[in-house]
Amino acid sequence: MNWRKEWKPLALIVGLFLACFYLPVGNLRFDNAITEAFELVKWYAREHVILCLIPAFFIAGAIGVFVSQASVMKYLGAKANKALAYAVASVSGTILAVCSCTVLPLFAGIYRMGAGLGPATAFLYSGPAINVLAITMTARVLGLKLGVARAVGAVVFSVVIGLLMHFIFRKEELAKAAAAAEMPEPEVKRPLWQNIIYFAAMIGVLVFANWGKPAEASGLWHFIWLAKWPITFVFAVVLAVVLVLWFGMKWWQMLVVAIPVAVLAVVLPGAPMIPFVVAVIGLSVFTSTNKGETGEWFSSTWTFAKQITPLLLFGVLAAGFFLGRPGHEGVIPSEWVTQAVGGNSLRANLLASVVGAFMYFATLTEVPILQGLIGSGMGQGPALALLLAGPALSLQSMLVLRTIMGIKKTVVYVLLVVVMATITGLIYGAFL
Repeated sequence: MNWRKEWKPLALIVGLFLACFYLPVGNLRFDNAITEAFELVKWYAREHVILCLIPAFFIAGAIGVFVSQASVMKYLGAKANKALAYAVASVSGTILAVCSCTVLPLFAGIYRMGAGLGPATAFLYSGPAINVLAITMTARVLGLKLGVARAVGAVVFSVVIGLLMHFIFRKEELAKAAAAAEMPEPEVKRPLWQNIIYFAAMIGVLVFANWGKPAEASGLWHFIWLAKWPITFVFAVVLAVVLVLWFGMKWWQMLVVAIPVAVLAVVLPGAPMIPFVVAVIGLSVFTSTNKGETGEWFSSTWTFAKQITPLLLFGVLAAGFFLGRPGHEGVIPSEWVTQAVGGNSLRANLLASVVGAFMYFATLTEVPILQGLIGSGMGQGPALALLLAGPALSLQSMLVLRTIMGIKKTVVYVLLVVVMATITGLIYGAFL
């Protein structure tokens, strides 16, 4: 036997054996971390996969089928008007109230269709970071200064990170731009306004189905929350009509889906998830069996789903094991983090950025978490650093990004977010 070739498998087997042999089962912290890992992945599956990820997959699939590569290159490509491309990408989060995971299929859709790396990564950052409701809640709960600093920092971050990514990988971007110049003008199957209504209907379903309950039981945000499901239903009806009129779906197919959904919504008003699931299943069945554009739409959607979902769930499991859920500890004691992020030192800001980058924050959950940390002695600078790095990144999003744009670009993107969040936190903390 040639041991020069077999040492790697042997080392792997020995390493796995030793890990199992010394597995600290029975240790309270380890056992609790295992529980937290499964608790977090269970919560994520219940709260985010159906309402967040599935609509995002359908939108990403639609981008891949109904948005031509030439069109994406024209408005978001390497040779696109920089002011327009970055302006659109940097404020996208005001429309898409999504988390760092939900934005991934949308990013994958535009990136693979030829969007420039700069505008695409600006969109990737701004999608979860510039959430109007989250920024408003930050200002109310954590103070106006921190809320304004978060809003301004997130917009500036998205543009600067996008420009830096474009500059660092400019050779690849120039090659992409040259390829785009040789592409023929796309054939237009339907007017632009029809596609806008189609995508607006899907985005409306995504945004309002996930509208979070605001802290105060009054005002516009609370009124929208009370009406979130009727509003979602209206957008779903618009989508159904659009699919029939412009995309070749049959009326009877939409009725087969709509009737049980409407009945379940009336019979089970306290369980809106059930009619939502029925609607998703019905739409999936008919689009997957149809020929033509809608069949391609489902095929593209399924491609994103099977690539991204397993990595996300594994990432959530790992995040739960190491850091636990909000208010619960994983294998890393929370007091270590709290003690290390006091004051405004470089170490405190860097640690806050790194922890925020690896920890998973669902939309709006970062605010109560920061409230508890600030109450325990966290400095204002590290708080802002965590707010700027946390919602835009997570361990699971890094795993997925690696498959979309490669290890090198993913590492550079993560480092840019962490470094910029650290520097911003230092500056903000010094001024206060």
